[in-house]
Amino acid sequence: MTIKPLVILPDSKLRLVSEPVKEITDEIRKLADDMLDTMYDAPGVGLAAIQVGVPLRMVTMDVSKTEGERHPMVLLNPEIVWASEEKRVYEEGCLSIPEYYEEVERPDRVRFRYMNLQGETVEQEAEDLMATCVQHEIDHLNGVLFIDHLSKLKRDRVITKFKKAAKREAGA
Repeated sequence: MTIKPLVILPDSKLRLVSEPVKEITDEIRKLADDMLDTMYDAPGVGLAAIQVGVPLRMVTMDVSKTEGERHPMVLLNPEIVWASEEKRVYEEGCLSIPEYYEEVERPDRVRFRYMNLQGETVEQEAEDLMATCVQHEIDHLNGVLFIDHLSKLKRDRVITKFKKAAKREAGA
């Protein structure tokens, strides 16, 4: 079990567009295991590889609602192939923006396609928390943060707060 350090705002790595996973190797499988360990330890429901400093189009998720029950998912090269016109507001947070939560409006339902660790292409529909989570994590792969869906004023306040915190830590 390897817990990886998280990349935290204002780190510019979070704005990188991640590269596709070209083949499933032992390194990719190990990264998936490490990402799941890191996500569960945080604790969170989703994690993009860029959040542990790896610019690959890879996501781990577990949106199981039952205490103690786990349903880990590893998504390689995920993409949204359809989104509903109906929207839903969810309070989102992000492991790379610790202890900050805000309501974000996104499509209520999505269909997404990805490759699993067995190399199979999977397409599935999601709604509610899973729909929000998959959209949030795919945003990460494109260098987009959930705060980018907020007003400029709110986004600027959050960025300023995290820049000040980073300066304090660097000076400590």
